[in-house]
Amino acid sequence: MQTSNKMAVAPVGKLIWQMSIPPLISMFLQYSYNLIDSAFVARLSENALTAVSLSFPITTLMNAASIWIGVGVNVLIAGYLGQKKQDEANTTVTHGLLLAFGIGALLNLLSFLIMKPYFRAFTNNEEIYQLSIAYMGVCSFMQIPNMVHIAIQKMIQATGNMIAPMWFQIAGVVVNFVFDPILIFGIGIFPAMGIRGAAVATVAGYLLSMILAFALLLDKKQKVQIKIKGFHLQKQMIRRIFAFGLPSFIMNALSSFMVTFVNLFLVAYSDTAIAFFGAYFKVQQLIVMTVNGLIQGCLPVMRFNYGAGSSERLHSAFRYGTALVTGMMILGTLAVILFPAQILGLFTASEAMRSFGISAMRIMATSYLFCGLSTMISTYFQATEKVGSSMAIQLCRQLLFLVPSLWCLDKLFHLNGIWLAFPVAETGTLLVALIMMAWYHRKKS
Repeated sequence: MQTSNKMAVAPVGKLIWQMSIPPLISMFLQYSYNLIDSAFVARLSENALTAVSLSFPITTLMNAASIWIGVGVNVLIAGYLGQKKQDEANTTVTHGLLLAFGIGALLNLLSFLIMKPYFRAFTNNEEIYQLSIAYMGVCSFMQIPNMVHIAIQKMIQATGNMIAPMWFQIAGVVVNFVFDPILIFGIGIFPAMGIRGAAVATVAGYLLSMILAFALLLDKKQKVQIKIKGFHLQKQMIRRIFAFGLPSFIMNALSSFMVTFVNLFLVAYSDTAIAFFGAYFKVQQLIVMTVNGLIQGCLPVMRFNYGAGSSERLHSAFRYGTALVTGMMILGTLAVILFPAQILGLFTASEAMRSFGISAMRIMATSYLFCGLSTMISTYFQATEKVGSSMAIQLCRQLLFLVPSLWCLDKLFHLNGIWLAFPVAETGTLLVALIMMAWYHRKKS
């Protein structure tokens, strides 16, 4: 049976589980990179943790670009396969690879150009500045392998094969996890590299994932192949890749700008506040983006059935996915609310960090459920080619509602106001998403 037939006729609930669990695991692994780095680096010093925290917006922006191309390619390939247009799907593969290499190289260069003025804007502590340059100077090289392996992952997932891409991500995370302590602290024949060792381990993990991803894509058994003979660049296809992946890019890129913006508020309080937020945000991203992996598993199912004209299966996939997302976000919220001290212990938190960090985590964790529901609605709009509506929801979450909330609540409640801004912004975003969904269905009916 062809993958396209399975996407069209398999029970939706079973299909959602099959399609969602592997990308869920993949996203968990993807976002464990920075958390693992931070956990090990925190054992060096709080200044080292602050340096990694200051670097996080840059690495997040790089990841956002990778997901942009990957999701755009995924949505386009899934739609072509639903329409039984194999040649167009293969052409999309080649375009995706070229974009991944080209944009990856460009971002690698840009990160070198911006890192010094960027870090100078956030710290006057010379040790933190030098540690930040040392870490990011190596991490910049992760972008090409990161971008290529995510693009290939999304290409293969678009065919319904959600298991194989998970393994090359697991391999990369294992390399990162094993070599982090070895290279940071110096074990055996390896010298102690400090914070640079964490960055080298990260780049090595991404490089291995890229090599394994290419080997998988070149397998003749894959449902899509690299098209070389008769290939030529198609501007319209490139525009569609950018357009379909844009909401996902905005969601992730806004995270980068949001962390940068929050750091501008936190720098007025202390370096410890910046270190805490960087550590906490990696935990939040691990939870939220793991759930987003589940959502991205729903995306090709919704997109395929939208392309095939099966509205009943499209809406069934949306409802089932929403139920799963709600359950997972409740679990994530409970984990952070019940075990904040233990989570901070992973980062060797000082007493000063714990004094405000435990209550801050509990406050911010209340926003997860709202975030999951509004992201699911945004993904529905993305799958049904309503890109503008999808982007509007993401803009509300991390810009239009969050920025004024941060400014107002910081004035009213000081440091606690910064933490309160997150649930306030997520609540407003969910209300907007629900209104947009109701308006769309009313207009359609």
